[in-house]
Amino acid sequence: MDFVSEFTDEERIKLEQDFSRLGDKCYLDHAGTALYGESQLRAVQELLAGGLFCNPHTSRTMEDLIDLVRYRVLRWFNTRPAEYGLVFTAGTTASLKLVGESFGFGCDSGSTGGSFVYLRDSHTSVLGMREIVQTGCVKPIERNELLQVLNEPEGTQHRHRPSLLVFPAQCNFNGVKYPLELIELVERNGLRGYGEDAFHVCLDAASYVSTSALDLSRYRPSFVCVSFYKIFGYPTGLGALLVRKDAEPLLLPGKRYYGGGTVKIAMSGTGGFHEKRDTLADRFEDGTINFLSIAALLPCLDTLTRLIPGATMDRIQRHTFQLASYCFRKLQALQHANGSRVIELYHDTAFGDSQSQGAIVNFNVLNDDGGYVGFAEVACMAANHGIYLRTGCFCNPGACQRHLRLADNDLLRHYRAGHVCGDANDLIDGQPTGSVRVSFGYCTRPADVDRLVAMVRRCYVRRTLTGPLAAVDALSRAQVLAQYKNYDRPRLVQICLYPIKSCGPHRVTEGSWPLAATGLLYDRAFLIVDEHGVAMTQKKLPEMCRIRPTVEHDRMVLRHEDLEDELVVQLVGELPDGDGDRASTIQLCQTKVCRDSVQGVDCGERPADWVSRALGVSGLRLLRQSSQEARRQPQTARELSLNNQAQLLLINRTSVRWLRDKVDDWDGADSPSLDSLVDRFRGNLIIETARPLEESDWRLVRIDKSGFTVDGPCTRCQMICIDQQTGERTAEPLRTISREFGGRMRFGVYLSHAGDGTFDRELSLDATVSGVIEDSASE
Repeated sequence: MDFVSEFTDEERIKLEQDFSRLGDKCYLDHAGTALYGESQLRAVQELLAGGLFCNPHTSRTMEDLIDLVRYRVLRWFNTRPAEYGLVFTAGTTASLKLVGESFGFGCDSGSTGGSFVYLRDSHTSVLGMREIVQTGCVKPIERNELLQVLNEPEGTQHRHRPSLLVFPAQCNFNGVKYPLELIELVERNGLRGYGEDAFHVCLDAASYVSTSALDLSRYRPSFVCVSFYKIFGYPTGLGALLVRKDAEPLLLPGKRYYGGGTVKIAMSGTGGFHEKRDTLADRFEDGTINFLSIAALLPCLDTLTRLIPGATMDRIQRHTFQLASYCFRKLQALQHANGSRVIELYHDTAFGDSQSQGAIVNFNVLNDDGGYVGFAEVACMAANHGIYLRTGCFCNPGACQRHLRLADNDLLRHYRAGHVCGDANDLIDGQPTGSVRVSFGYCTRPADVDRLVAMVRRCYVRRTLTGPLAAVDALSRAQVLAQYKNYDRPRLVQICLYPIKSCGPHRVTEGSWPLAATGLLYDRAFLIVDEHGVAMTQKKLPEMCRIRPTVEHDRMVLRHEDLEDELVVQLVGELPDGDGDRASTIQLCQTKVCRDSVQGVDCGERPADWVSRALGVSGLRLLRQSSQEARRQPQTARELSLNNQAQLLLINRTSVRWLRDKVDDWDGADSPSLDSLVDRFRGNLIIETARPLEESDWRLVRIDKSGFTVDGPCTRCQMICIDQQTGERTAEPLRTISREFGGRMRFGVYLSHAGDGTFDRELSLDATVSGVIEDSASE
């Protein structure tokens, strides 16, 4: 499994310098986007800062520059303007849409028109073409049917109906490459069962060109769709549609809309007279094109060829394929102690050569009993180890279905169970709804692959023969385990509020604490944002847990063990005292934590300076949630502070103790104390019961005279792997939660006020807690 590098030592050093911003991060999503190098951005900045780039409708010089870029892009794909026209678009999806809208299937002549055929293992951008093509015959073709074309005899039938076949040069799901010889065979001989159809091939080349050289002098599809960020990382929002010259007449008549400079004349009267321009680009590039990004392609092309001289894309292809093959073999070799495999790989090749396989490896993780680990848990664990990867179905439902052995009915069943594209509903009835994808680029190193494999080995390989561990079922939850103290009654043992989102708790260890309309008074009332207004969390800055707030007499005092000074923030009133002249209301951007915008009030310069020093990040601001705009929970319409999904989170110490005992390996460290482990779950109401996990069955909760509804289980992420005292990351307890609950990363339950006006009361420590299951409630 030794890795032999394609690059010289000097080239590797140069690449590491150009991508030094990665630091200790491991980026394995090059199929999502390539990364731009530092020298590339400097070259773009020098170009734009050193010239005057006007609207091309104003400047002939800019027009000439854009034409030069067209020529350079065509040359990149080894063709020339006499062979292909090039239309700049917003990306591959826009290019595919343009072909779908404009292709002439011959329906206007009175015939039924030609056929639109698409490979079933295609991106959704191809599937979307079904909705706009102007023909009645729309059919998918399976992978094996398409490959049979390689063995079909020469066609002799006269074909006259213009038809369109769309397939990817490389599958974005698992990186299998389709033989480009298919292009000529299909356009010459057609497809079996489509006797009169003269097929033209539209090649979705987005995934392929990211790490492979596309030679349009050898393989000549009628249409090619690409996105430049897949190759260079920058600029985004820019792609191209390349059209073979003899295929241009199939698009020109179908172009209906016009705008900007795409017409010779347009009259505003009711007659609607207009005359479109003649050439492909002049007719199809409506409005003002993205001329600055187009100009930026020149230094991007030059920088890549400078970093990797010679046959640039051929060398990148060899380098990235070697990485993919190395990763494939490493993952394939992993075994549990009982001999069962750790990884289920989804592949169509044996990673034998770079002509048939691209730089993508797709897989799911298996437990030692053969059950699947959900891809959402793997993504959390990877993030916990600083690894960027992709999970889901990658907008390719056909390939996902084929490899995961899911029928159409299975997908409908998953949808009705609440699963939609992009969510974290990764296992339904024990079966995966998606997978894990890693992909490689020219800046990827073998050490990045080793880091991924080490993460999988550390977190998922069972090294002892303990037997399969099943999900905890209702029977095991009902059993009283001998090692747990049998309390006479469930009770509330601790109250925690988190005045600043993602920072440490204020613990209520005696007495009581007031409830508020949003949950606990002052819970998640503040948050820290960066200089761009993006909310900061422990996922980005684990150090946030070391900011320790206390609430004393309507004021919040912040402390950090590395700072000598404290910060005092007044809690009464909309603005902190003394900062009213500097505070300003700002709109925060959306975050993955809250998923909605919240208005915050800036607390002023001194708090901003203090949190920046405490976290070692310049430009941070402390904001308080504005009272001018209420935030509501979508399901219940209950008012929320800056917490994630519900007003309160309940954690059972007895359940945490049970979980700690289930962990068989703390990666060589001592088992943490119970209090330390409870802290990781960041609950508001810490209770203790006679039996572990009994809170999972509750639908209503009453604490003394206050009633709460259970909104559902809390889905955990990598934050529970952060030691709340030190900020250090571990693999546990997330992996054990996933294993014990059959891939469901749930622990603790969400609560909301029951709607009886109880939020004006207080909760007292040592209060009696009573949980009501659904059946009892219905009685």
